[in-house]
Amino acid sequence: MDARFNLFENEFGARFSKRFANAGLLIHQSSLPKSTQELVSLRASQINGCGWCIDMHTKEAAAAGETAVRLGLVAAWRESTVFTEAEQAALALAEEGTRLADAYDGVSDETWARVRKHYDDDQIAALVSLVALINAANRLAVIVHQRGGSYEPGMFAAAVG
Repeated sequence: MDARFNLFENEFGARFSKRFANAGLLIHQSSLPKSTQELVSLRASQINGCGWCIDMHTKEAAAAGETAVRLGLVAAWRESTVFTEAEQAALALAEEGTRLADAYDGVSDETWARVRKHYDDDQIAALVSLVALINAANRLAVIVHQRGGSYEPGMFAAAVG
């Protein structure tokens, strides 16, 4: 199935994409560890079924040195031994922040306490912003049927740069 619409080829879509990418750049430049950023983005994208974003974040993480074992186990992080306690807290926040409709309170107090234990205020701000941003990116890509498989590391930055 081909994409329904190319946001980058539309004037409004291109302007929006640049602003959207700038928000992502701000998060990328934060003190939140880059590996955590990619793992969180990958997990939310898996939940949302966004092939484009799964492709992008898997390849960006691998290009940054993430191992195939850890990337392969993101979907089963609770049943894995390869993630730190801090990463587990971030992945729990990503899941609960992505599945808001599944829980009355959204993100549980237990998960929030785990996040507070491992991250400072700037990192938490970046983490919360990242969860919101990747969920928006997933929705954009899924709505227009942007497919995964052809992404090359650095491609998004070049497209909106």
